[in-house]
Amino acid sequence: MRLEKITAQALENVGYDRYLLSIAVAKRANELAVGKPPLIDIDVKKYKYTDIALMEIAEGKIAIEVNKKS
Repeated sequence: MRLEKITAQALENVGYDRYLLSIAVAKRANELAVGKPPLIDIDVKKYKYTDIALMEIAEGKIAIEVNKKS
């Protein structure tokens, strides 16, 4: 799957909030960098941590709560 499609799906999963997505990707990438295993079946050596985090969010493996203000 192309990165553009993955990003679009991840954005949909966080309610199209780009800021929230960037924070979630950064936090998950840091977790991967310190040794936590990926939640998807992927070769960690072939992809950047941020790409893996984005794929996990796009596939719904990481739940991100969207707080909508009234």
